[in-house]
Amino acid sequence: MKPLELAQTRYSTKKYDSNKKIPKEKIEELKEVLRLSPSSINIQPWQFTFVQDEEVKSKLADASLQNTEKINQADLLIVFSVAEDLDAFQKVVDTHLPEALRDWYNNLKKTMPKAELRVWLARQVYIALGVGMSAAIALDLDSTPMEGIEPEKYMKILGMNDYKPLFALAVGYGAHDDYYRPEAMPKSRRPLEDVVQTI
Repeated sequence: MKPLELAQTRYSTKKYDSNKKIPKEKIEELKEVLRLSPSSINIQPWQFTFVQDEEVKSKLADASLQNTEKINQADLLIVFSVAEDLDAFQKVVDTHLPEALRDWYNNLKKTMPKAELRVWLARQVYIALGVGMSAAIALDLDSTPMEGIEPEKYMKILGMNDYKPLFALAVGYGAHDDYYRPEAMPKSRRPLEDVVQTI
């Protein structure tokens, strides 16, 4: 499918077919696509947690505000987390970044307030979310991006210390009676001339 067709087909799924399971090879491909996501200076301040265990998924669903039902229905939940312990993340930087980029990051870390640095790191994870949603529809999978989660509860359930969940992506197959399907509810976007400028 061409990129435009994929964009026209993708939608934020509200109801999943809980009987349809994602083939393992598609899940493995999603993992690799997320691993290859771009980030500023290749900083990669993220961790992607793939959850299919029903018991764990149910606990996360209970800590997901208005998203509980979607998570319980979807076959897969991907949790997108950002580096929380900056000292622990420094070891990742020192191990994986080449010297020039490592020096760039270390200088940024010295000159930027810690709160701003955390915001910058979180923005990189949002890039990966876009990549993940695009990859899902390219694999003929439906998805729902969700900021409506309780990060501290997620951390406890998943046993996290060094990373903090920012948002999650439910992935699976949309139910045929999902009222949000494009054929039932056509996409509503602003006109092209309102959002794109050509100079």
